[in-house]
This record gives sequence, C-alpha cells and structure tokens, in this order.
Amino acid sequence: MDAQRPEPTFETWAVIELFGHQKIAGLVTEAAIGGCNLIRVDVPATDRQPAYTRYFGPGAIYSITPVSEEIARSVLAYIRPRPVSPYMLPQPATDDGMQEEEEGDGDW
Repeated sequence: MDAQRPEPTFETWAVIELFGHQKIAGLVTEAAIGGCNLIRVDVPATDRQPAYTRYFGPGAIYSITPVSEEIARSVLAYIRPRPVSPYMLPQPATDDGMQEEEEGDGDW
C-alpha cells in the first residue's frame, strides 16, 4: 500500500452480489470518498480484460461472500463483469449541419 492511502479496516477476497442481479469478484476493502463510506472492489486482470476498480455504496450490495483469491479469480471467468467503458458524446450540429468545434485545446 502506498503511504498516502490509510490502512483499510476490512480487506478480503470476495464475491459481491449487487442489486439488479449483478455479481462482481475481487479484493474488497473499505474506502471513504467525500465523507461517504464505500466498498472498493479491485477486480484483477483476466484474459479478456485489464484490472480495474469499482466503488459501491452500501445500498447497492445484497451480499458479500468472503472467498479465497483462487475462487474469486475463477468466479470472474464465469460471471465476466465489465468495467465502465468511456465514451464521448457527439458535438451538437450547427445550423449548416456541420459539427461545432469547441474553443480551446479540445480537452474536456
């Protein structure tokens, strides 16, 4: 763990069942962001996707089942959760049908 991140009070590999009939598996720790307590799930890389992290509020979680790392990794192959995919919305068209260019350097 890096020096800026405090030691978690909870850390275990687990399968998490979420409302909406979704599941995710990974290393589960606690996180506080903006004064809210969240569950952090570090999902390891698989042969189909890179590692990623997701945060969940307690109201999104139906259950947390602690398991070994080996079981969590094997569950990932079965449930195949996907990280959020970034996307950009198209720019609005002007009266002449051409897309408007933003002033500045083009960054959001």
